[in-house]
Amino acid sequence: MEDNLTGFTNIQKLAPDIIVELRYATTNNFTHQVIYDFTTAIVRTGTAHKLAQASASVKQLGYRLKVWDAYRPVSAQKRLFDVYPDPEFVAPPNPNFSHQKGVTLDLTLTEADGTELPLPTAFDDFTAAAHRDAPRTTLQDKYYQILDNAMISAGFVGYENEWWDYRDADMDDYQPLAADPNDYK
Repeated sequence: MEDNLTGFTNIQKLAPDIIVELRYATTNNFTHQVIYDFTTAIVRTGTAHKLAQASASVKQLGYRLKVWDAYRPVSAQKRLFDVYPDPEFVAPPNPNFSHQKGVTLDLTLTEADGTELPLPTAFDDFTAAAHRDAPRTTLQDKYYQILDNAMISAGFVGYENEWWDYRDADMDDYQPLAADPNDYK
C-alpha cells in the first residue's frame, strides 16, 4: 500500500457533505458514558477516499452519509469492552482490529437536510434485528440497499452482525498505527 494512503485523514476534508456525530464522544450511546474526547472523524487516508466516493454516490440520489464512529483508539475500545464484553458485538481491544486500525466506519443514511432515514434498527442495537440478513420493512430495505450499494461499490464490506458497520475491503493491507484525532481538525 502506498505510504500516502496509510496515514490518517479527517473524512470531512475529503467529503464535507458527510455529517459527523461521533456517538462515543457523547453519552448518547449504549454505555451512557463518554468513551473518547474528540469529535473529528478520522480514518486511514485510503479508506477516507473510498468513503468520499460512497458519499458522492448517495449525494447523486439526494442523500447524505452520517458517521457515528470511525477510528477508535485502543483505550476507547477497552472501555467499550469493559462495559459490554460480548465479542459478537464489541471486539476486545486489539491495535490490529478494524476500528482501532482506522479502517472501519459506523454510519447511516440521511435526507439531504440531515434527517436520519428509517433503517433496520438504532445504532448499537445488539439484537438479531441488527444483523444484515434480518427481515426489514420495504422502506427500511430501500434505504439499506442505497447505503449498502454505495459502500460496497466504493470498496467496503459489511459486518454481518451490524447493518451500520462497514470495513475497508483492503483492511488487511493496513498495519496498526495510533493517531490523535485532535491533530486532524
